[in-house]
Amino acid sequence: MKSVTCAVGLGSNLGDPKAHLASAVDALAQLPDTELVACSPLYQSVAVGPEQPDYLNACALLRTALAPLALLDQLQAIELAHKRERTQHWGPRTLDLDLLLYGDQTIDLPRLSVPHPYLCERNFVLYPLHDIWPDATLPDGRTLASLITHCTMKGLSRLDVR
Repeated sequence: MKSVTCAVGLGSNLGDPKAHLASAVDALAQLPDTELVACSPLYQSVAVGPEQPDYLNACALLRTALAPLALLDQLQAIELAHKRERTQHWGPRTLDLDLLLYGDQTIDLPRLSVPHPYLCERNFVLYPLHDIWPDATLPDGRTLASLITHCTMKGLSRLDVR
């Protein structure tokens, strides 16, 4: 299988979020048949969902020969290694890894929807993704550059440290 460019969103708001994200990026760089191309700066964002601590977010750009579900399995294994628990929808978490884009593919499976269903609505995804893949185009033809022009940074701040 030829390699595909894909984007992964990273988020954490429990324990030591900065350390969780750094460790997750290291784990992404070690995935089989995968190259870590870039990682965005960190962003602090107000949590979506129930009241909880703010998140640290980032995006990673990968080139991978892994099939979408195989990549998802790898991402979930990294989450589990960080003691991710799925107890509350949109609840706090040690680590959240979302497959945002997988080449130009639209994927609609019980376990995986790509592009990520909320990609276009969340500034904590759009801004870090734009940092590393500014010329990205979604499968429906919309560009990331056009999406970000309609997205404010309300509740979001870019951090200078990684």
